[in-house]
Amino acid sequence: MNDIVDISLLSDKAILQKVGWFIQQTRIKQNLTQSELAAQAAISRSTLSLVERGDNISLINLIKILRTLNALYVLNDFEVREELSPLQLAKGEKQQRKRASRSQSEDPDINDLGW
Repeated sequence: MNDIVDISLLSDKAILQKVGWFIQQTRIKQNLTQSELAAQAAISRSTLSLVERGDNISLINLIKILRTLNALYVLNDFEVREELSPLQLAKGEKQQRKRASRSQSEDPDINDLGW
């Protein structure tokens, strides 16, 4: 399971198994039993067992487990970094977008009147 693989090529189940393997190996390195980690994370041992097997659990339980293992660093890639164009930098603009939108030229159905 330590093979270097482009994660985008994996199935959802394979990614869940990879997460479970990470949690299991981190727990073992910290010399914690499933029961000890589950108690510290305030979840059931069966929930921890599920995630280690690669089954689906709630996101809040995953966060509890990672926090208890001091492994929240794996979520650092979720941080949104705003990239400004040189033109925006020159103008001193730093407005964050609030929603996604399409220009009319990108949406071919916008001019279709249905006739």
